[in-house]
Formats: sequence, C-alpha cells, structure tokens
Amino acid sequence: MTNDIIVSSNGPVCFVGGAKIGNKALGADFANVNSFVGVDGGADHLLAAGIAPVAVIGDFDSLSDKARATFADVLCHVSEQDTTDFEKALTRVTAPLIYALGFTGGRIDHILGVLNVMARYPDRAVLLVDDDDVSFVITHRLENLELPANSRISLMPLAALVVSATGLRWPLADFAMHPAGKTSGSNATSGEPVHIRTNGPLLVTLPRAHLATAVTAVARAE
Repeated sequence: MTNDIIVSSNGPVCFVGGAKIGNKALGADFANVNSFVGVDGGADHLLAAGIAPVAVIGDFDSLSDKARATFADVLCHVSEQDTTDFEKALTRVTAPLIYALGFTGGRIDHILGVLNVMARYPDRAVLLVDDDDVSFVITHRLENLELPANSRISLMPLAALVVSATGLRWPLADFAMHPAGKTSGSNATSGEPVHIRTNGPLLVTLPRAHLATAVTAVARAE
C-alpha cells in the first residue's frame, strides 16, 4: 500500500472503470454507496449517470475532454506506467469494501491485469461486479456460504493452489489447481452450506443475483 492515500472512507467505495457497463449497472445495488471513484475513462460512465466522483484516478489516457473538464477539481493524475489504472486506484483508496464495476467485458489484457492485482492484494475486500457475475478472492478459507441449491459457483486459481470445498455438486478434497492446469470453473451448489479452504489466492465467482451474499462472504473470507 502506498502512503499517498487520495480517498479514505468508512463505508463502501465503488470504483468505475472504462469497460462497457449495462444501463442499470449503477442502480439499486449501489444505493448504499456514497463514494464513487472514476478509474481513468470510467469517469465518463459516472458523467453519463450524473454521479459526481470523490476522485478520478489514473494516467488519463482514455479520459474524455468533457469528463476531464467536468471533474477537474477531483482529478488525480498518476503518470507512472509500471501499474494499471486499477492498481493505481486500489493503492490510493482505503475502504472496508470496494465494488469494482466496469473492469470486465472489454480487452482481455485489462481483465487479466485486474485479476493479477486482486491476487497480489488479497487483503483488500474487492468485489468485481458486472451484469452477470460477482467475483472475489479468498486466500485461506470461507465458511458457511449460504446459497440455494443449483446456484452457479466458479473456483478459479490465481496461483498454484490446493483446494478443498464442500457443499458443491462436485466437492473437492485436496484438489491441486493451477491457472494453466486444473480448475473448478463450472461447479454448482448442493444446497448445503459451502465451505472452502485454499492455500493461496482463489477467485470465487457467483451470479450477480447473489451480490448481497458475496458482500457478506468477502467480509468473512480469510
């Protein structure tokens, strides 16, 4: 974590990136969010939605002139090119929970870059959200995840891992995973509470409809 904190919040913060988002993406699910951060070109989504960000962070290579002028008072330009805009924002914002919207569905290298950052900052409670999914990282265990039977759940390794999981249609017992090896990307719940243990960064993905469950889960995850 850098020392040059730009935003410090006691409540959830929503990062908005520049990838395509749905028309209702900034709707009721984010009614409890008081602080929005535009991540480079994501500020244009906030401009279109009539939302004033507390900061716009990035190298501004994709920020429109209109957004640049409208949000001039909260622009935080970070010129270095060693990190992605997502990492620039994540290391300069402190909050108990960060929703990350507008970071999927675009360029594959950008998506992979976001997952790389989430793997390297597993102590940050980040929910990666789009119209279909909500994803978060655990590094040790997640207990008593309550989901209806036959709910879609994906377990994808972000490093070489050993994973055990129960409460799934296809449970796992000391299952070796690797980003270039075996995964459990298309599993489902059995109706029993889900328990997951891992020894490294594991990406858990649920349907967007279970966003509230994911919020509870990421707060309890270890």
